[in-house]
Amino acid sequence: MGNMNENGGYLMVHFIGDTGDGEQIHFALSKDGLHYQDLNNGKPVLRSDVGECGARDPFIIRSYDGSRFYIIATDLRIASQKGWTEAVTHGSQSVLIWESEDLVHFEGPRLVRVGIPEAGCVWAPEAIYDEKRQAYLMYFASMVKREKDQEPKQRIYAAWTKDFRSFEPTFLYIERENHVIDTTIVKQDSVYYRFSKDETTKNIHCDYSDDLLGEFKIKSCPELEAIPGVEGPAAVYLLEQKAWCLMIDRFATHSGYLPLLSDDLSKGKFRVLAEDQFDLGHLTKRHGSLLAVTEEEYQRLVKNYGKN
Repeated sequence: MGNMNENGGYLMVHFIGDTGDGEQIHFALSKDGLHYQDLNNGKPVLRSDVGECGARDPFIIRSYDGSRFYIIATDLRIASQKGWTEAVTHGSQSVLIWESEDLVHFEGPRLVRVGIPEAGCVWAPEAIYDEKRQAYLMYFASMVKREKDQEPKQRIYAAWTKDFRSFEPTFLYIERENHVIDTTIVKQDSVYYRFSKDETTKNIHCDYSDDLLGEFKIKSCPELEAIPGVEGPAAVYLLEQKAWCLMIDRFATHSGYLPLLSDDLSKGKFRVLAEDQFDLGHLTKRHGSLLAVTEEEYQRLVKNYGKN
């Protein structure tokens, strides 16, 4: 699971910004995972007409049995002019969910409420399959004021699901000294690596464990931690490079994604790519996700959406 591309290519699912059609679902396609072309003439592939009528931070996952794909996203539209304070404190407590068997025909979006009652928002949902528990762990950030809090704080909450329709009760998953948002999790060998944004220092940190609900230990990643003003980590294993590609969204400079490569996550070492080593296409890519696809899936995407 995860490395199913047979050298077919890589799909990036993302949004592009806070105005117009920017807060809808866009696709881009790559052969090597580092050079992307926008699909559908740069127009949204999927739109949300429910909840807040905007879709941000989309995450795509292939089902464990390989029969379908799920896209989950934040139910949020900043272009509605309500403002960030409103979005954090009185935002949607639901996630947007689409599903598809072929990456072309999608069912949805449907809204599923997962936020605990006191949550001010549900942001950047992602998921990973746990073979041990035979279920998906879906996790997301919520601003919550707990009993001992002087002020509300962003924490990562989570809920188990087998079908992205019904979810078990939401529980607290990650709490840090500072606000924490934007977590992505990948598995290398038998170890889970979590990359999360420290919302106070505005950089990405890593921790690891051999169990999704186990005790996680900090993994020092100096090259990654040295980059400020980033969020929305997205990761995929690149077969050709024999390396993990971790993309981070340079929101502070509006520069889009920056790829970093790691031959082995257990070592915590990353190579930051120079600007001439990657090309993410014409559209600025904001907080999204990456999926390895087969050659057949790659060609189907090109046939149905065209490459820009």
